[in-house]
Amino acid sequence: MLIHAERALLPEGWARDVGVRVEGGRIVAATAGSGGPAAGTQRVGCLLPAPVNLHSHMFQRAMAGMTERRSAGQDSFWTWRSLMYRFLDRLTPEDVEAIAAHVMVEMAEAGYAAVAEFHYLHHQPAGAPYANIAEMSERIVNAAEETGFGLTLLPVLYQRGGCDGRALTSGQMRFGNDVERFARLWEGAAAAVRQLPDGVTGVAPHSLRAVDPAGLRMAEGIAPVAPIHIHVAEQVAEVEEVSAAYGARPVEWLLDNFAVDGRWCPIHCTQMTAGETVALARSGAVAGLCPITEANLGDGIFDGVRFLGAGGRWGVGSDSNVRISLAEELRLFEYSQRLRDRGRAMLADGARSTGRVLWDGAVAGGAQAAGRASGAIAVGAVADLVALDMGSVHLDGREGDEVLDAFVFAGNDGLVAEVWSAGRHVVTGGRHVAREGVERRFRAVMAALRERM
Repeated sequence: MLIHAERALLPEGWARDVGVRVEGGRIVAATAGSGGPAAGTQRVGCLLPAPVNLHSHMFQRAMAGMTERRSAGQDSFWTWRSLMYRFLDRLTPEDVEAIAAHVMVEMAEAGYAAVAEFHYLHHQPAGAPYANIAEMSERIVNAAEETGFGLTLLPVLYQRGGCDGRALTSGQMRFGNDVERFARLWEGAAAAVRQLPDGVTGVAPHSLRAVDPAGLRMAEGIAPVAPIHIHVAEQVAEVEEVSAAYGARPVEWLLDNFAVDGRWCPIHCTQMTAGETVALARSGAVAGLCPITEANLGDGIFDGVRFLGAGGRWGVGSDSNVRISLAEELRLFEYSQRLRDRGRAMLADGARSTGRVLWDGAVAGGAQAAGRASGAIAVGAVADLVALDMGSVHLDGREGDEVLDAFVFAGNDGLVAEVWSAGRHVVTGGRHVAREGVERRFRAVMAALRERM
């Protein structure tokens, strides 16, 4: 496959007249000043490395817009969670596969090339495993195969209802496993992922509330070089519960008791002290930020200015999938810093604009967190690429970093024209190649779910 870009963002910076050759899902040549495109070459106006969506619970997309009424008293993350538990009891494996495929279509059309799926919906509604313990994991893999979307599957270990070891509630029974059963589930999930040409299997101990220290050690060791993701320090009540049980705040305890390094991706981290923020940045871990969901659930604001100032690595994910928009995740990350600190261009640096810093960070951090050898238009990299529509009025006359600034702050996901996932041309003309059939099944599932609710 050959691509010719009028302009492209290469590791060394912006370049003109760039020719890219892809073979076997990898970039084998990327040459600036390559001359006119050869016959059969895909021509684009602006080519960028495409990021990975580093944190998602795909099934929650089906409940988007259903939780925006106030319940009795103060509505919060915890009341939202109760509604989510009731919703997920209605989902069948067929539902989950159809929902996941539609979510992947939407993610691709937003500019992502792959997803790290934090997958914890494992069992039947009462908690009994399916005959195939990895049934639900295989449904996610099926969706990735159908849509051509890159997948890092993160089977979730969920042992208990809280730090005191209380039993799982009815809404959590579909998640729960002891370490022995989880090991069997993980092996089944990994076997399914190996059927994908570029699939990765990591592991996700859900949180310090839901996993005990022994379980966390087991999860860390089940795949010693694979990505490990964990929810941490999302809510004040969570921090208080962990502090009371362990005598330390969640991020503090995690850094003190585990060798947190570049394979780790702590998710949210919206409730950290200044010291924790700097320590996490220095660990080499990727902070998994989900600005749209964090705003929707009232989680709080991640201290991005301090974290980036300490050299921290980060990426973005769509988490609850209440809205799937790469541009908006990046925009809201920057805007949250501006609102808190009453300034502008908070994340820009001396050499790069705000949009460029946001894009570079999301691309590099997403690739690292997903264990995916993407993140650059460079020889040897997985060919995760996105082309923007330079014919749009929002990008007219823009060059260099201004292209990214306009995409993030003035435009929208409609500026995404083409997307390749490991060289698979999954979005063309702004539309996913499998959208029609995938959307039809999703509509049918949603109609059936409304009848069951």
